Amino acid sequence: MGTEKPGSLWERLERPAPAPRQTLSPERIASTAVALADAEGLEAVTMRRLAAELGVAPMAPYRYLSGKDDLLDLMVDHVYAEPWTPDGLGWREALRDLAFRTRELTLAHPWLGRLPLRAKLALTPNRMAVAEQALAVLDGHDMDADTMMSVFRAVDAYVEGATGYETAVTELIDDEGLAGGDGLRSELAPTMVWLTGTGRYPAFEKYLRTATRKDDAEWRFAHGLDCLLEGIAARLGI
Repeated sequence: MGTEKPGSLWERLERPAPAPRQTLSPERIASTAVALADAEGLEAVTMRRLAAELGVAPMAPYRYLSGKDDLLDLMVDHVYAEPWTPDGLGWREALRDLAFRTRELTLAHPWLGRLPLRAKLALTPNRMAVAEQALAVLDGHDMDADTMMSVFRAVDAYVEGATGYETAVTELIDDEGLAGGDGLRSELAPTMVWLTGTGRYPAFEKYLRTATRKDDAEWRFAHGLDCLLEGIAARLGI
């Protein structure tokens, strides 16, 4: 364990920097850890493995980080670094744009869906900037503060749930070496045939027989999102 340091990670990083060392920086730590998680999964990211990937002494990252919690927060902030600027967009278009942006981010970094609870809720500068922009878009539509946050969280929760399912399907197909959606359905067929054969699930059986977009994850995401946004608009009269 490193020596405990006062103040949050972000407060510490905004203080005057110590004498520069060419081998290490918060940006290099974050980018290396993110690349490791993208390639091998979140479980591969340990402080010792990180130091080895960076080519530094095991204790060197503690110059900036108090431990693994700080590292995860730094990684999350790093992947949210690209600014989101919904200038000129109405509230519905802005939240739709944000939802698609977040989906793309999550699909590019599946480990975001496996973060420990503390890291899932981490307050980081870049994440706060996204929330600030989203709330600013909603402000001025006769909503109180609680309603604005509820709308923002509803869209955020939809994205998390939809992309979590999409990521799980993709990873199962990859892990089992299946031939896409058809391969997955073949794998699940014995169980599905038995379940539908009981006659207890007629609506689901109708879906299996008549659906034409079973493998169109982007369409399903967009359609569900549009229903959510239209429902919010109707409920609030905006």
